[in-house]
Amino acid sequence: MAIKPTESETFLREVDEELRKEQLNNFVARYGWALIAAAVLVLAGIAGLIWYQGHRAEQRDQQAEALTDALDKMEAGNRNAALPKLAELADSRSPGYRVAALFARANAQIEQNQLPAAIATLRSIADNDDFAEPYRQAALVRQTALEFDRLPPQVVVQRLTPLAQPGQPWFGTAGEMVAIAQLKLHRPELAGPMFGRIARDENVPGSIRARAVQMAGSLGVNAVESLGSPAAAAQAAPEAPAQAAAAPPPATERNSQ
Repeated sequence: MAIKPTESETFLREVDEELRKEQLNNFVARYGWALIAAAVLVLAGIAGLIWYQGHRAEQRDQQAEALTDALDKMEAGNRNAALPKLAELADSRSPGYRVAALFARANAQIEQNQLPAAIATLRSIADNDDFAEPYRQAALVRQTALEFDRLPPQVVVQRLTPLAQPGQPWFGTAGEMVAIAQLKLHRPELAGPMFGRIARDENVPGSIRARAVQMAGSLGVNAVESLGSPAAAAQAAPEAPAQAAAAPPPATERNSQ
């Protein structure tokens, strides 16, 4: 007896389904434990990631508290209690806390008149590519200010010229040191315009601008109007060019920017 077409199609579907079931059973029998192990590993990885993120958040909170406590102790004059905390933070895996601890350490070393150590600490910040550029620039400017008297003038010019540009955050401080270094190199034609640009920049602190007006004037560059009035430019006592060229401005004012 011949099989009708519809019965033939039904028969073929049933055979195909049975074949697929058999293949699936064989696959599960062969790879089932591997699939279970893989699923367990995925779940374990997700759980580990969640734990790690929570652990890092807890560490950041602890580091924030430690930094605040260390700075409070530094402000209160209790450096001995602050320094161990700063040393621990200086090894942090977080660049932000690490650079903050290093700046605080440099401040403590300056206050204790440990200038070589402070210079080394600041250099370690300036040379570290892990830190953001503003931190590295701040460290370089302060490092240069601390060792200004012992550096060859040409080194100061080469080091700070990229920062001694209008629009740069450290234009006033870096520009002032570059201009004085130019005077030491007997280049008044370069120093005068630099002082003039500093005096005309309203983003530069007033104390630096006042000095720049005086120095620019002594070098034949008129920048008095940049301070708003001649009276404002005359607030500080005139300084002889030779004295200005012999020594940099006080460190407290150079670092005021």
